[in-house]
Amino acid sequence: MTAQLALILILLIPAVAAVLIPVVGSRPNVREAVSILAGVLLLGTVIWLVHHVGLSPDNRPELFLIEFAGGFELKLKLEPLGAVFAAIASSLWLVNTVFTIGYMRGNKENNQTRFYICVAIAISAVMGIASSANLITLFVFYEILTLSTFPLVTHKGDAKAKKGGRIYLMILMATSLGLLLPAIVVTHVLAGTTDFQVGGIFPDGFSTFAASILLFLFAFGIGKAALMPIHPWLPNAMVAPTPVSALLHAVAVVKAGVFTMLKVTVYIFGPDLMGETPASTVLVWVAAITIVLASIIALRKDNLKARLAYSTISQLAYITLGAMLATSFAIVGGGLQIIMHAWGKITLFMCAGAIYTVVHRTEISSLNGLGRSMPWVFGAFLVGALSIIGVPPMGGSWPKFFLMMGALDAGQQAILWVLILSSLLNVAYLIPVAARGFLLKPDNPRSDAQIAAQLSKHRLVRFTPVFTAGGAFVLFFFIGPLVDYLKPILPAHMTGGL
Repeated sequence: MTAQLALILILLIPAVAAVLIPVVGSRPNVREAVSILAGVLLLGTVIWLVHHVGLSPDNRPELFLIEFAGGFELKLKLEPLGAVFAAIASSLWLVNTVFTIGYMRGNKENNQTRFYICVAIAISAVMGIASSANLITLFVFYEILTLSTFPLVTHKGDAKAKKGGRIYLMILMATSLGLLLPAIVVTHVLAGTTDFQVGGIFPDGFSTFAASILLFLFAFGIGKAALMPIHPWLPNAMVAPTPVSALLHAVAVVKAGVFTMLKVTVYIFGPDLMGETPASTVLVWVAAITIVLASIIALRKDNLKARLAYSTISQLAYITLGAMLATSFAIVGGGLQIIMHAWGKITLFMCAGAIYTVVHRTEISSLNGLGRSMPWVFGAFLVGALSIIGVPPMGGSWPKFFLMMGALDAGQQAILWVLILSSLLNVAYLIPVAARGFLLKPDNPRSDAQIAAQLSKHRLVRFTPVFTAGGAFVLFFFIGPLVDYLKPILPAHMTGGL
């Protein structure tokens, strides 16, 4: 298999699945088998590409697609950061598909065929974002992702779902068309290209004032990164079924946002220009405020999915923080956070989905004693929570360490206290969920035998979060290879200290 063919396949495999799923939609077993097969094929192809890209700095598969409007090009090129994002999305799509089968059947959800179609289209768009060679290509797939996930947010079809969908679509489309697209056009005019390049594309001596204006446009135009105040779409999207929440918060939408943020700062501005641009310092503190304020809001939420939604807003801001600090440790820390947060947060959402499927409880205050009947689910939640908090030996501890080192390198010692406060708030809003389940007495008369009977019927939603919790733990021990893989996204003069 050639690298160019593999690039085509990562777009085509989920796209073809989206075409086949409605053909076999009347046969659920076949429909779901198509989704799983597509997930396996996509993951295999991405693994091949990840290996190919990692062989040497010269192995960057490229593919020209089309030129339009007198010089704008759609083309693909996979580099280490994109390869990592593609690997996360493809692996967790497969896991989430298995979970989705158990959840959708267990809760007898309507419109399941449409659901699987939209998910497949969204994953194809994510692969396009991950492998985009320039801002134009990324923008096209970015918009496809928004439009394909809108029906997932409004899946239930009730008034609440429709309202959440309107907010979701309005904010994401308004920010991308009103801020992100103008930023891309201006970048093309000023730099003569929008191609991603190590070290950035703007010439030496580029105006820091112009760079600041552009950076603000990008930061708030990339609405999927959910910086405050461009965040309300995310908690409003919680009206969707839990597999959608897992897809939005761990695999597709939010990760596409922070991936774009990191890619723009590294490959369009470049770390050197970022360090000279006043707006980057302002945005460091916007990210810091988002980290703390979203955590405080999460602490006040009794609904489990709402608490996890605000947790996601806080955790995403870590990646923006790393991008804006623009030191080698901070940038790599942002890249590591994309990986570690994905595995930790999908675990938490799957646990929430398992609890809802088995006992139909959504409020944290109603979970007392439930961990005794569902020890694997609540154990997985605890592991995922420890990773999000950043407790060794969980994978989530590494991004915080790298971000702290990056803050010191940037002379931003106050950010250390923001990260420490964030971890304490993480403890305050996540650990009580598991503690209620394991330590408090049940306040619901439902017997353990009844819950056990339900668990036996819902094995898929029970064991998939255990698998991802294991991933959040195992990743801790692969930090060396992960850092080495991400080093080439930095200019050569910045890699010595890593």
